[in-house]
Amino acid sequence: MALPPSLTPGDRLNIIIGVTGRATTGSRKNAGSASISDVAGSAGVSLMTVSRVINGHPRVSEETRRRVLAAIRKLNYRPIRAARDLSRGRSRSVTVMTSNTTLYGRAALLQGIEEAARYAGLHTDIGILESPRPSAVEAAIERSCDPASGGVIVIAFDLAGVRALRAIPAGIPVAAAVEINNVKDSRAYPTAALDDRAAAFAATQHLLDLGHRTVHHVSIPSSTNASARLQGWRAALREARARIPEVIAGGWTPQSGYEAGQRLAADRQVTAVLCGNDDLALGVIHALRQAGRAVPDSVSVVGFDDVPSAAFYAPPLTTVRLDFVGLGHDCFALLQHAADPDSIMPEFNAAAPKLVVRETTRPPRRP
Repeated sequence: MALPPSLTPGDRLNIIIGVTGRATTGSRKNAGSASISDVAGSAGVSLMTVSRVINGHPRVSEETRRRVLAAIRKLNYRPIRAARDLSRGRSRSVTVMTSNTTLYGRAALLQGIEEAARYAGLHTDIGILESPRPSAVEAAIERSCDPASGGVIVIAFDLAGVRALRAIPAGIPVAAAVEINNVKDSRAYPTAALDDRAAAFAATQHLLDLGHRTVHHVSIPSSTNASARLQGWRAALREARARIPEVIAGGWTPQSGYEAGQRLAADRQVTAVLCGNDDLALGVIHALRQAGRAVPDSVSVVGFDDVPSAAFYAPPLTTVRLDFVGLGHDCFALLQHAADPDSIMPEFNAAAPKLVVRETTRPPRRP
């Protein structure tokens, strides 16, 4: 979404960053006295809405955005952080540190960050974490994290990301997307997360409500010792007083799911499976079918993420939809706040996880 053509390049630079400041130039009678409250009052919106427009948040209606930008021009409002950044020599780019750009969740999250950064007039650079080894993480940070950059967003969904997050040099604004948002440690940086625990609970509960006596789980690798999806699965089984089967540790790929599915297919007691992502579910379904166990007639399968192709699996996959793009928007807003602590703390806007019921789940057959 482009800014209105009436804005000059200088307007773009000064509007997109920060939410505090006073007017410093212009011919208005009271030049130098305009504040963010003045802008909010002139546009007839809240301070939070002005903050969202200034920080380039995509989830603002075009009509509201135009009113706020018009008020900014009318009052000649100039956030002071733009001048501060220029004096500090900060570049007009944001760096995203991640271990893998091919997995759906990371790719969609990157899309959300890039969208928000582009609207705010910033470039997005990518730093690849090739390994979780401390030496490899340090090398990636040295290679990718410029102290003069506009900040760093770390996708800390795995061990490499967690270690990178904790190793970002002081003085560089940082925010992170994490697997679980309530892990207690010494971190002093803003984080955002989707509620994977509640999502896995709902997916497991769906299978139990259909009449399955228990639900098996093929897990994805976790950044912690207590995966959020694993926690939600176990909590639902405990609440239902159902047997908690042994977890099958999977990877990220359909091949990993296929290998897990071969083990599951050999156990005739297995009637329901929750997979840690949709790629694992694809492999599990293929292995079950090869073993003569039709989905969902013999075994029900639920995935996670709702990749664009999930609706076109054979059969279409029941899965949990996660708003990774919205999470990317939230991470960018958090980074803007980290770079300017005097600004208003942004609200989280990523949509809550949603169970999408399609054709891979049904009540179990009874003898």
